[in-house]
Amino acid sequence: MSLRVTFLGTGGAVPTTERAPSALFVNREGDRLLFDCGEGTQREMMRAGTGFGIDRLFVSHLHGDHVLGIPGLVQTLGFNDRTEPLFVHCPPDTGDDLRDLVHAAGHQPGFPVRIEEVTPGELALSADGYEVRAFETTHRTRSQGYVLTEDDRPGRFDRPRAEELGVPVGPAFGRLHSGESVELEDGTVVEPEQVVGPQRPGRKLVYTADTRPRERTVEVAEDADLLVHDATFADDMADRARDTAHSTGREAGRIAQRAAAKRLALVHVSSRYAGDASPILRDAREAFDGECLLPDDGELLEVPFPDADD
Repeated sequence: MSLRVTFLGTGGAVPTTERAPSALFVNREGDRLLFDCGEGTQREMMRAGTGFGIDRLFVSHLHGDHVLGIPGLVQTLGFNDRTEPLFVHCPPDTGDDLRDLVHAAGHQPGFPVRIEEVTPGELALSADGYEVRAFETTHRTRSQGYVLTEDDRPGRFDRPRAEELGVPVGPAFGRLHSGESVELEDGTVVEPEQVVGPQRPGRKLVYTADTRPRERTVEVAEDADLLVHDATFADDMADRARDTAHSTGREAGRIAQRAAAKRLALVHVSSRYAGDASPILRDAREAFDGECLLPDDGELLEVPFPDADD
């Protein structure tokens, strides 16, 4: 079951020729989720080949570099004859402003745009096999991140043991693996726990958007398979990061280290690093022992299951 992340916009408030403002596209087994939609997101979608057909949009906050791509994307979806609703999830008390933004150019979508405010800690989406929940972040306006958490998966099926117990090859295997008991021809009942190992965890993806480092992020990102964290500045600009309510690469690395995340992706890179963003990556790697990435716009990342190498 695939979980693919495409970094559509990895830049800060000011776009550069290499980095567009914030947008993260997630394809979870065909469910297409977009986290933030900065200016130019449509062009990045075309370049990356994600298509425009998103199912849900999750807005972290209402700064322009996170939302100014929404009116154009909604208009394009209408031009493409979309009829199904577009659900837009956003922080509390921001829904009215988002509605105004959707209609800012006088465009009336030909499909429903359903804007739903979600409070940090609450579910934004409960879907088949996973959920998306909001969590509070610290920025200069009302803001929040989102964590996608998959359900636990059934344990591994022990086929040799099942055959040893006399379970016939075929549908009975599937019933046992799904948690059902199976009665054999001789009346013996085989229970799932006899042939199925312990449950295996699903994957966890955390997107902070713009934020200062905070304890809540450590809690939410515990054992995350991928943490996508604000890393606007290198460590020598730590004062600037505090003043603007952003994080440095080193601060993002410390959060990932404390959370025992498996991978850290650094985003929202300030335009002052247009020529060379390596100092941000260097600082993060000094603080984080796991895999640390500074993705380019358009980069695709496959998120494996925690036990993929077992």
